[in-house]
Amino acid sequence: MTDHRPHPDDLGFEREDLGAKPVIGFIVSLVISGILIYYVIWGIFHFLDAYDRKHQQVRTPLVQVESNTRDVQTHMIQRFPEPRLEDNERTELNGFRYGEEEKLNSYGWVDKNAGIAHIPIEQAMQSIAQKGLPTTPQTGVMPLSPVNLARAAAASSDTSEMKAQEPAKSDKGKKK
Repeated sequence: MTDHRPHPDDLGFEREDLGAKPVIGFIVSLVISGILIYYVIWGIFHFLDAYDRKHQQVRTPLVQVESNTRDVQTHMIQRFPEPRLEDNERTELNGFRYGEEEKLNSYGWVDKNAGIAHIPIEQAMQSIAQKGLPTTPQTGVMPLSPVNLARAAAASSDTSEMKAQEPAKSDKGKKK
């Protein structure tokens, strides 16, 4: 059988994990630190405020101080560079939307010289619904691949052959 009597070295549990003095000392130091930080920040604020008041621009009686800087007259708006803030977003957006709706629902010229016009969008959708869109390429026409498209663009923009031919034309004119 086992002996359940306490041993002299075994006390059962530790009676003082953390005393009250260290906890109270921590709380007091925390409060003192908070108060110290408050007064340091208060002192910095008042120092900077006094510095700002001391170094403000000196106003002469000849310069009128604007009482309300948020009240802006229309002639003062032109002094600010573009883009300016919107005065009334709703009315400006309504004007833009009205213009877009006008373009979508009316007839007009896109390029009069080239004979390109626009029609109302409802009529355009009906026309496409009736006629349909071309789905197959025309016979004998090979669509350009990205590589061939790049080559065609380079060939059309290449002017080195034209420059080489121009001096030959001008030399022929000089020899005659």
